Amino acid sequence: MNRKHLFGLLTISALLAACGQTPTAQTSPEAQLPGAVASAPQYVEGELIVQLRSGLSAQALTDLSALGVQSLERLAVVEGAPLLRARITDGQSVTAKAAQLQASGLVRFAEPNWLYQHQATASDTQFTNGTLWGMYGDASTPANPYGSQAAEAWARGSVGSDNVYVGIIDEGYQFDHPDLKGNAWLNPFDKADGIDNDGNGYVDDTRGWDFANGDNTIYDGGTRGSLDAHGTHVAGTIGGTANDGGVVGVNHNVTFISGKFLGRRGGSTADAIKAADYFTDLKTRHGLNIVATNNSWGGGGFSQALYEAIVRGAKANILFIAAAGNSGTDNDATASYPSNYDTTKDAGYDAVIAVAAIDKAGALASFSQYGKTQVDLGAPGVAITSSVPYNSYASYNGTSMATPHVTGGAALYASTHPGATASQIRQAILGSVIATPSLSGKTVTGGRLNVSGF
Repeated sequence: MNRKHLFGLLTISALLAACGQTPTAQTSPEAQLPGAVASAPQYVEGELIVQLRSGLSAQALTDLSALGVQSLERLAVVEGAPLLRARITDGQSVTAKAAQLQASGLVRFAEPNWLYQHQATASDTQFTNGTLWGMYGDASTPANPYGSQAAEAWARGSVGSDNVYVGIIDEGYQFDHPDLKGNAWLNPFDKADGIDNDGNGYVDDTRGWDFANGDNTIYDGGTRGSLDAHGTHVAGTIGGTANDGGVVGVNHNVTFISGKFLGRRGGSTADAIKAADYFTDLKTRHGLNIVATNNSWGGGGFSQALYEAIVRGAKANILFIAAAGNSGTDNDATASYPSNYDTTKDAGYDAVIAVAAIDKAGALASFSQYGKTQVDLGAPGVAITSSVPYNSYASYNGTSMATPHVTGGAALYASTHPGATASQIRQAILGSVIATPSLSGKTVTGGRLNVSGF
């Protein structure tokens, strides 16, 4: 797939302040460029993401301080050098300070901190009454040829496996929802005892971690102004359990883990990086069969730091499945992140699958972003019913809703092809699409998801 690398540009990243801070969002200078979308990327005023150069001593932190930058948090260590979330202390603008640091010789890159939002809008019994059209196939009952064909895969006995894991980088989700509790992860490596038993830096991460608020409560309900509805909806599409009177997901059996980074005001690059690395660590240190993360969010500019976190996951055979966006624009002309990232150069294959939304008649959704070289395929994303908090259900529209159909497809393929690499799973998904007129010239494959074609 032909995806453009933007490494020659001064890189930029996004952050919603951690630890309960409420940052001020600013419109990035890229908003003024010709062809920019109406909803311009925003970043946190007064903060940067900074990657120090390898081999520099601790003196570099003192040197940064002299340049008007204070380290707030270490996000990761890359090639022996820390990746930092930092605060500007001398009153300079984000872009001016990033340029100054870039010229200092102390850093590999310095980036503003982009803000992200989920890509959705509000709009069993649900399956049999025709509501869950995204799960249907040509020959299922009910039938819809523009569904994901999941019901036809189920008819062959392909219903998923609890030994396949998926990371949900999103809001949190209601893990005790009747349709989700059977597939919700319970961490065997860190019991709830107030101790970081597995040494990953997160105490009692029994269901995953809330990176937005810095605690282990991945489902907040209404207690912090965020209902975690979006993450709960995504989870239900990936793996709502069957035969319990509610909805059903692409997988009847799967295990999902929460990497919550979206809060009431959105999410940040810093927290997205920590979430992505959390899943990479679970796979590399503990051997969990994490095949993909679902990323139904976007809105920031290019971030070298986030790109490298995705590459780390790609090297661990974790797919990064991402929403194309909801602005109705061409991602070939105006890049949209994270769906426009391409890990081929640094991971040896492209771990990113970018997903557009189609409706139940097979048309490209009016809101869906597209791109002949940057968006891979389409999937059901209009009038998608799934689980939401308080043991309830709702219908949403968005590429956010299309993306978990594809993530569910990746998990379903992994359940029937043990040992398949991320590259092989990706090839299976893209190689089995059904040609769709509305997606011809609008996506790489020109087709829609077909999970019964694996």
